[in-house]
Amino acid sequence: MFYIFISILAGVSVVVSRIINSNLAKIIGIFQGTFFNYVIGLIFSLMFLFISKETIQISNVKPHSIPSWAYLGGLVGVLVVVLSSYVTPKISAFYLTLLIFIGQLFFGIIIDFLTLEKLSLGKIIGGILVLLGLIYNLMLDKKQELP
Repeated sequence: MFYIFISILAGVSVVVSRIINSNLAKIIGIFQGTFFNYVIGLIFSLMFLFISKETIQISNVKPHSIPSWAYLGGLVGVLVVVLSSYVTPKISAFYLTLLIFIGQLFFGIIIDFLTLEKLSLGKIIGGILVLLGLIYNLMLDKKQELP
């Protein structure tokens, strides 16, 4: 039960952080807001590392054993924060949550396919159903806006 609660908090933190980043971007700028997002994230990550008393053994990691595309994670993260800071004020929190969920789901499916060479039919069908629900809801909202 504890892990389910932590998972829910992690999902909520994604949406809340996007809203906070968007508000910060309005005040100090998108790239400066992204910088502080990463600095605060680093500070909290280090705090959790020290609290957990885990050890990091970098000596066991051999740089040539890590695929070169894995080093793009930071760049992709920066792009996600910059884009979401730009897009968040333009759409509702509901649509933001759904778009983040759909993006994570489909990108996870792509990563699973590229790394594990497996496709999860259930995840694909679930993602398509959520996407169809989002499109349907957008169409209903458009009809209500028309005079």
